[in-house]
Amino acid sequence: MFAKILIANRGEIACRVIRTARKMGVRCVAVYSDADAKAMHVAMADEAVHIGPSPVGESYLRGDKMVAAALATGAQAIHPGYGFLSENPDFVDQVTAAGLTFIGPSAASIRAMGLKDAAKRLMEKASVPVVPGYHGEAQEIVLLASKAREIGYPVLIKARAGGGGKGMRRVEHPDDFSEALSGARREAKAAFGDDRVLVEKYVDKPRHIEVQVFGDNFGNVVHLYERDCSAQRRHQKVIEEAPAPGMTPALRKAMTEAAVKAAKAISYSGAGTIEFIVDASQGLKADRFWFMEMNTRLQVEHPVTEMVTGTDLVEWQLRVAAGEKLPKTQGDIQLSGHAFEARIYAEDAAKGFLPATGTLHHLKFPDATPEGATIRIETGVRAGDAISPFYDPMIAKLVVHGKDRPAALDALGSALAQTEIAGSTVNTAFLAALAADADFSAGDIDTSLIGRHQEALTVVPPPSGETVAAAALAASGAGAQVPSDDPWSSLSGYAHFHMVARRTRLRHGEEDILARVSVRQDGRFEVALSAPYEGVNSHDLRASPRLARWPGHVTVFEGATSYNFAVPDPLAKADEAAAASDTLRAPMPGLVKLVRVGKGDAVTKGQPLLILEAMKMEHTIAAPHDGVIAEIAVEGAQVSDGTVLVRFAEQDQG
Repeated sequence: MFAKILIANRGEIACRVIRTARKMGVRCVAVYSDADAKAMHVAMADEAVHIGPSPVGESYLRGDKMVAAALATGAQAIHPGYGFLSENPDFVDQVTAAGLTFIGPSAASIRAMGLKDAAKRLMEKASVPVVPGYHGEAQEIVLLASKAREIGYPVLIKARAGGGGKGMRRVEHPDDFSEALSGARREAKAAFGDDRVLVEKYVDKPRHIEVQVFGDNFGNVVHLYERDCSAQRRHQKVIEEAPAPGMTPALRKAMTEAAVKAAKAISYSGAGTIEFIVDASQGLKADRFWFMEMNTRLQVEHPVTEMVTGTDLVEWQLRVAAGEKLPKTQGDIQLSGHAFEARIYAEDAAKGFLPATGTLHHLKFPDATPEGATIRIETGVRAGDAISPFYDPMIAKLVVHGKDRPAALDALGSALAQTEIAGSTVNTAFLAALAADADFSAGDIDTSLIGRHQEALTVVPPPSGETVAAAALAASGAGAQVPSDDPWSSLSGYAHFHMVARRTRLRHGEEDILARVSVRQDGRFEVALSAPYEGVNSHDLRASPRLARWPGHVTVFEGATSYNFAVPDPLAKADEAAAASDTLRAPMPGLVKLVRVGKGDAVTKGQPLLILEAMKMEHTIAAPHDGVIAEIAVEGAQVSDGTVLVRFAEQDQG
């Protein structure tokens, strides 16, 4: 076994590899760009090497820097993770030429499966079923249009290189073929530097079902059953599960045998995935699946396979790369229960899944699941980390396992409802809505499910009055998670003739909200909200919803939905109002701690007038303009928000 390996990746997958390597007694070298200098994977590793600026082209895609870092630190092997250089055969050649071991397949295997058209021709020779279509080299538009007519519309134009839905167009009618082809070629060229395409029959109700395979250097290949990855948005996976719902023994046998045959055809070693497209229009049938492509690396969704087979695929990768045989034979690998993986992204589902950035000011993952279920969190971030615009915006993978699909689905919904993230827009509400969707729950899924139901899955109901009231309490310093010694809580004591109160302003989206928070004599809080929220709500701190306060904001969590409220700076508001007024009012309730000027004093704009103590902090109240003090508050006075602290003498207009 290796003594030390370098991980040529970042984030969640780097952390995942480190955990297994540490368990096996293998030391790890991390690499990092400028943006990742304080990242979680860097902190977890035994040592770390800086590899360049934040853009991937200057850091994580630089194979020469990876090899140099491995040699400099004495690493014996390089684990590529997924993405970046993981399926780059030239990088494999660089690694092996340097006398290092690549923890993955050979460069020849990667090249054999690297282009969709060549891979499909290879699979046809190996008697693996492929989607009916044209996979040839010729690219003349007349030929491609002719092949499309032979195949029969609708057809799918696909870039032969890359993936993720780029360079892909569905064409319903021959008249639309030319324009669709041009668009696919432009997109493919921009994304992959290769504008060549293939044309295939479009499957009406496609399921994306893939088989995990694993080979060693002794000619052994096994499968670890299938995963269903049909829940996709923009051709990218969102929730994966194992085993596939509705899978029949006949289809599983045919599909797994085809997957093993495909891997053996290229003498495959290491972890790989054979992806199939399945026509589910008439149920799952053994003669209605076709090879789509092979991913010659570890998949993002590998944890669901680990959960249902009781394996550690990263450990297998290390052992096979170190020259060992596969840890298990096919007969040793059994299915147990059901697992789901939900990808939690910083993205705005309601805006077409637009990626988001931000700082994760609050990050809390579930600590409980329904009885009999287990949960696993795969992440590469911590509270306080920033979501960088340079890299994939995935925050975490939430993985659950139950005795069967209903139990696992229940655990998934429960785990999503307990997840709390504040500081960036996230997709937890969308994931929870998808998990609760009637068709998804029933296992009636295909790759178009999210698209058909997208509006219902992404709509976010407006916050309730209770939610707004909770946000107002938190903004005033009286919401959930407030310690018992908080000075605002002390305002629940004596008040002469009236309840101590303060005004709080919030902003939710484009809506401005005014709330008046009062402390009752019984210690409870009363919140009066402006329209359109109804009435007055009484709240006890012990019954407040889950929430998080972070700079300038409050986030309230209702199940998997988070509501973000901006909280304007009361001092800034006070300054703005006072600048055009002859009075200066308290922006919040508090104690007049110190008075620095007296009646009749001439003051200048910005000059400190008094100190107001509130919420354990001292706030300096400064003059909003030049003037003469006519009246000023008494030192030691307890004031509510809106109380006149300073009155200026009228200016001589003569």
